[in-house]
Amino acid sequence: MSTLSYKTISVKPADVEKKWIVIDAENQVVGRVATRAANILRGKHKPSFTPHVDCGDNVIIINAEKVKFTGKKLTDKQYVRHTGYPGGQRFATPRLWFSKFPVRVLEHAVRGMLPKNKLGDKIYTHLHVVEGPNHKFEAQKPQLVELNSIR
Repeated sequence: MSTLSYKTISVKPADVEKKWIVIDAENQVVGRVATRAANILRGKHKPSFTPHVDCGDNVIIINAEKVKFTGKKLTDKQYVRHTGYPGGQRFATPRLWFSKFPVRVLEHAVRGMLPKNKLGDKIYTHLHVVEGPNHKFEAQKPQLVELNSIR
């Protein structure tokens, strides 16, 4: 009988290697794209995932205006915010956001899937959502990733 001892690996911030990943959101469902992006941002796709360290990759989502909702969510879903004044509750639908700010729909979905603390705020800065197929991060040599390839 042999005794094997395994150590749990806890990655230090200096040891993290960050890559740049591009996700094409054209004709994809908002929630599916947001889930994949949040997992990549957190670093959950890496074997060295450490919950209290920012060990995820940078994510660029292109074609944000071409995502779709399933069912009647485009008209029935509501985003709620408050102005801070009495009676200041405001409601908006995804259709309204798409007409004014199409990028915000995906940003809001991904933001809701990240931790609600300082680490989540830092991780959120590594998300870049753009309209159309062109982005300004070609110098970082990002890799295009299919949504179904990362689990």
